[in-house]
Amino acid sequence: MRAHPAEYELVRPPTLPAVLSLLAQDPGAWLPIAGGTDVMVQYSAGKLLRQKLVSIWNLPELRRIESISDEIQIGAGSTYTDLRRNETINREFPLLASAAAWTGGIANQNRGTIGGNIVNASPAADSLPVLMVYEAELLLVSAGGERRVPYRDFHIGYRKTRLAPGELVKAVCLKKQFSGYYAHARKVGARNAQAISKVCLAGLGHLRNGVVYDLRLAMGSVAPVPLRLAETERLVKGNRIDPHLIPLVKTMAASEVRPIDDIRSTSRYRAAVAGNLVAEFLENLKAHGARSENARKVLARWNDLPLGEAAEKILPCCGSKAWALAMANRRPILGETALLSACDEVWKSLPESDWLEAFESHPRIGDSHSPASAPARSRAWSGEEQRQVATSGEDVRTALAEGNRAYERRFNRIFIVCATGKSASEILEILKRRLESDERTELYEAVEQQRQITHLRLRKWLSS
Repeated sequence: MRAHPAEYELVRPPTLPAVLSLLAQDPGAWLPIAGGTDVMVQYSAGKLLRQKLVSIWNLPELRRIESISDEIQIGAGSTYTDLRRNETINREFPLLASAAAWTGGIANQNRGTIGGNIVNASPAADSLPVLMVYEAELLLVSAGGERRVPYRDFHIGYRKTRLAPGELVKAVCLKKQFSGYYAHARKVGARNAQAISKVCLAGLGHLRNGVVYDLRLAMGSVAPVPLRLAETERLVKGNRIDPHLIPLVKTMAASEVRPIDDIRSTSRYRAAVAGNLVAEFLENLKAHGARSENARKVLARWNDLPLGEAAEKILPCCGSKAWALAMANRRPILGETALLSACDEVWKSLPESDWLEAFESHPRIGDSHSPASAPARSRAWSGEEQRQVATSGEDVRTALAEGNRAYERRFNRIFIVCATGKSASEILEILKRRLESDERTELYEAVEQQRQITHLRLRKWLSS
């Protein structure tokens, strides 16, 4: 049965202290709501039991994302869109950015908040296993003050938490201590998007000389609370990832989870998938270790080159001579993470003229002929990136050519998009949408697309 609005009271105090004062006056009576994405589901179904609601949406104290010393503090009112777009989160905590991108559609990401996800305490929430492997701490606040609790201890049962009456989650605190770790997230659902997880995994791993030095694994939808796979971690640490270890790991992971049968899946299926996902993660970690070793060798050779030669070597990754020279001046660079971070810092510091130079090193989308001035490796990479476009139908290629001309008339520069993995039809839709943008918005969209292209090419360069 549906609820009736007249049965509910909603207030919106203007400040966080005012909210905390209200909660303290009648502990447990008021239900704080932020984006309201879960609350509205309960309301529509007539299952929203508490009838006094206090809005904490868009309170400035809860919406900040700040780097403080060696940690980042994410306001509990930060939306999934905020998380997806934050540079520090994407660089330092990529699993959280991935989980934010999985959560519902764009509308839900614009409204749903990380604090709401935590307090709602659904064991199927995509972001919660991520917080476990990053060993998050929660900053809790009430009228009586603040306290910190380890996130791993916050959930005490199905949809039950250690949050006291009158308390709110103020921020999520993450230590910046995972540089050099391989980060992996995987979600299994009925669809690739806008589906509740049947099983989800977040994993971090670090190898030293081929041996697993550190490992963190957490899963959702396999227990009443988000679950850290402590026994599986202990089994793997200190060992090499070889064919004898993988079957043992699959069995251990499947035995550690405590899934149920429900409308989305069966416990037997979830246990089997849990083992398979952990095995997949370890295989990827092993491959990442091999790539990292090769990358170290590539960077060691590059670090020893004269300045001009080093700039020339890296130029095909971007196309801007100023960018290549600045990257060469940043040496020594000792790993992929440091390389990509330096890339972003240099790219964003360049004037518009250097961005345009990078754009002009690309062929038009759908045109197999790169500019003659582009390095040979850049021309080869462009061909790879546009492989799906080259095999598309004549009608789509014709539409792309017309779109390219319209774009160049409107913005007086070439259309730039990260084409890797995209079909010609997908790119055509992106082109049509971006033709509607204003000049400044479109420039920065092109800058972001070039950044993504450069990251992909740097990774190819490191694997060469």
